[in-house]
Amino acid sequence: MIEEDIYYMQLALKEAKKALLKDEVPVGAVIVKDGQVIAKGHNLRESKQRTCSHAEIIAITKANKKLASWRLPGTTIYITIEPCSMCAGAILWSRIDRIVYGAKDIKGGALGSSYNLFDVPNINHRPTIKGGVLEEECQSVIKKFFKNKRMTK
Repeated sequence: MIEEDIYYMQLALKEAKKALLKDEVPVGAVIVKDGQVIAKGHNLRESKQRTCSHAEIIAITKANKKLASWRLPGTTIYITIEPCSMCAGAILWSRIDRIVYGAKDIKGGALGSSYNLFDVPNINHRPTIKGGVLEEECQSVIKKFFKNKRMTK
């Protein structure tokens, strides 16, 4: 595992923990370009009451603003959980070069756990994908969140 990937995934985990403090599903995302963090995000669906307020979408939107472009070539996005179809689509259309994620999402992951969006023929961009970076830590945060939710119901 590349040390750099571990470092940036730890930053994504910090974002996930910010979501946890807000009683949001603890997912965090960080976008890096040329060795610099250009955007961070964490889930805010409950706080904002917006369907699209996923960590990845928030980070992509911030990166678009920072670079003054809808295209994000030369970037890597680090996400604590395998992205859903909406977020994988946003990553595709923003032209992010590399996706690094922590834990798989067997119920909704769009990078191979449920299906792989990037296996669809005729798409015009195929980022490099690496999963399993700090997988246990990323999985633990989300599992504890849902365990606590079930116990309080």
